Order: sequence, then structure tokens, then C-alpha cells
Amino acid sequence: MKKNFYIFTSGILKRKDNTICFEPFQNQQTDILDETNQNPKEKDSSEEEYLIDFDDDEKEYQNEDKSKSKRKYIPIESIDSIYCFGEHRFNSRFFNFLSQNQIPLHLFNYYGYYSGTYYPRETLVSGKLLIAQVEFYLDSSKRLNIAKEIIRGSLNNILKNLQYYNNRNKDLSYFIEYMGKAIERVEMVNSIEELMGLEGIARKTYYESWNLIIDPPINFDRREKQPPTNPVNALISFGNSLLYTTVLSEIYRNQLNPTISYLHTPGERRFSLALDLAEIFKPLIVDRLIFSLFNKNMIKNEDFDFQFNSCLLKESGRKLFVNEYDQKLATTIKHRKLKRSVSYQTLIRYECYKLIKHLLDSEDYQSFKIWW
Repeated sequence: MKKNFYIFTSGILKRKDNTICFEPFQNQQTDILDETNQNPKEKDSSEEEYLIDFDDDEKEYQNEDKSKSKRKYIPIESIDSIYCFGEHRFNSRFFNFLSQNQIPLHLFNYYGYYSGTYYPRETLVSGKLLIAQVEFYLDSSKRLNIAKEIIRGSLNNILKNLQYYNNRNKDLSYFIEYMGKAIERVEMVNSIEELMGLEGIARKTYYESWNLIIDPPINFDRREKQPPTNPVNALISFGNSLLYTTVLSEIYRNQLNPTISYLHTPGERRFSLALDLAEIFKPLIVDRLIFSLFNKNMIKNEDFDFQFNSCLLKESGRKLFVNEYDQKLATTIKHRKLKRSVSYQTLIRYECYKLIKHLLDSEDYQSFKIWW
């Protein structure tokens, strides 16, 4: 099974024969997380195993001789996507190799902010689907119907989160009632702008409930992005960036064009369809992960960098979040329609397939809604 690889150590990524070779800059140890990790830990520089890998049944990685022990090989056939945090060097031969093997690479800067994606040449292309995507965008009624269904999915999943914690001795009745009414109002809106306004107010109200959901008290007043000003905002920003890149990787693996969207207006220099579909899965993946990190006392103040009027995740916090995030993506549920267990990441891919069927007039689009 293919895995996501997360590289935190600064270094050089290059093609070596028919695989990927990572070589840290001088005097740095290799720190790579893959989705099999269960409990990342610091590695002593004297240890021979420089790859954090806790799947004892699959020893896929072998160190070279002692003189080259810091060099790490990642089998190309095992890579789903690569996430780079920090400073890295690449060359055209490396990017050509990624393209040949259809592997997206996502870049984050020193502070953990998403910088961009190397999006390989698309191999799954369909002129018929592209025309359909554009036609549905240009038809205001068809576009609005898709956008409404995206927001229904998002708000329904928010409602499920509220109901979940309301059943765990949190009095969230006010927020549950509000969210139920917001879902009903979706059908009555007549424009994308009105729909975005409804969603914005609903999410603002939802954020107010976080002060009741999260223990200990967090004094979370409002959503702030540029920059985040407290630990909760820092986690939301980082988590949403990770989810955006995950959705983008899944879009790449089908015939959808990532620049043509329905809720968010297509624009320059962004894959707006990934923003659309990410809205549906934020409550299930990012929000629930944040609740868990706080309520289980896993994230600490020491994992954040407080400076001036901003709050950013330190590397320790990013590693913790990434590890838990990948475990969340690997979580499986019994799918009611497919009649088999699928991971959360597979649910995102299936969401793309459902949208394709809708665009090709074979099946009405019904956004993912938590049923458990």
C-alpha cells in the first residue's frame, strides 16, 4: 500500500537509480515520517536507523554502509505523496522522476505555512469531463446546486460533531439547534455569495462552541489566519493546509480539473476545487483531531512559538500533528454503500468520483455526510 512521506529534516532529494534518495545537509540527522508511524520520537545521531518507521513487519528501508549512513532511500513504488517541511534542494531529474511515477510533492516553509505543490503532468485527462466541468460552472443554477450540496455536507458534519460532544456531558443544545436551522436555510439561498455568507456565520457560531468542547478552557474568541494569534488558530491553519494538499493529491488521481470549482470562485495560482471538497472533510478530520489533541492533553504550550502578535507551531507540534493526522487518514469505517471498510483518505477519493458521476449526468451528487 502506498504511503504519504513527511520530511522535516533539511536536505537534498534526488533520483538515485530507480528510487528516491534523501540526503540531509551536513550535521543533520534524517527525520522522515510515513503513515505507518504510531509514536514518533527523537533519534540519537549514533543510531543506525535514521528513518522513523514503526511498522516492524515491513522493513522497507536499508541504510547504506557506515560512511553513508545518513543517506536514506525511499522506494518509489511505496510513495503516494511527499510533504517537505523546511529547506530542501531538488533538480530537474528528480522532478522528472516524480512526473513519471505520478507523485505530487507539497512544500511547507520554515513556519509550517503551505507554500505550493509540484503537480505532475496529468495523465488521467478527459476532454468530455473538462467540458462538463466548465458547463456546470457557467450555468449559475447547476453551479449553485453543487455549491449547496457541498455546504450541506460541511454543516451536517459540523452538526454531527456537536451531537457527539453533546452526548458526552457538554451542553451544546443551542449550537445544535442553530446548525439544524442553518442546514434548512441552505435550500433557500439564491446565490453563491449568499451561500458563502450563511456558511461563514454558521462556522463562526460553531467556533464559539469550541470553548465548551475543548478542555481545559481555551478562550477561543474568533478565527484568525494571518497570522494565527493563539494555539487553536495555529492548529486550524496548519490542519486545513494539510487537508487541502491531501484533497489535491486525490483530485490528481482522477480526471477532474482542480482549477474549476463551484463554491469557491476559480482564481489565479490556486487549485480551488480542492478548497471546495476540503470544506466537507474539515469537521471529520481536522476539527476532531484538534479536539482530541487538546482533550487528551497531547499538545502543550511548549509546542507553540509565541512571538509578537502571532502563534505558530514549533517543529515538535508539527510532527505531533502530522503523525496524528496520518493516523486519522488511515482510520477505516464500514461504508454503507460500498459494503466494505474504507479509510478516510479513500472517502476523499470517492467524493471526487461522485462529483464526476454528477457532472457526466449518471448520478446526482450527494456530498459525504457522517452517519455514525
